[in-house]
Amino acid sequence: MTTLDTATRTELEAAAFRRLLQHLDDHKEVQNIDLMILADFCRNCLSKWLVASADERQVTLDYDAAREWVYGMPFADWKAQYQTPATPEQLAAFEATQKN
Repeated sequence: MTTLDTATRTELEAAAFRRLLQHLDDHKEVQNIDLMILADFCRNCLSKWLVASADERQVTLDYDAAREWVYGMPFADWKAQYQTPATPEQLAAFEATQKN
């Protein structure tokens, strides 16, 4: 990757990000809490990172618009259709990761 020109590298990174979003969309059964437990990031984190990247470039992107991009639909719709309540086991595992 270090031998690639900046434009090509950016294109490849963007393509990988789009593929990640598609993968998450294809696996809606994977809950954000699962992602947080295993990888310490979730769909909401990706949305926040997009907003932060936009801010760094003086581009306006609000959090709700970023979440709609990441989730592929308004967050409230995704939450109503796909989010399940966290189990006691998930909550315990999440709390354990937060202590570390």
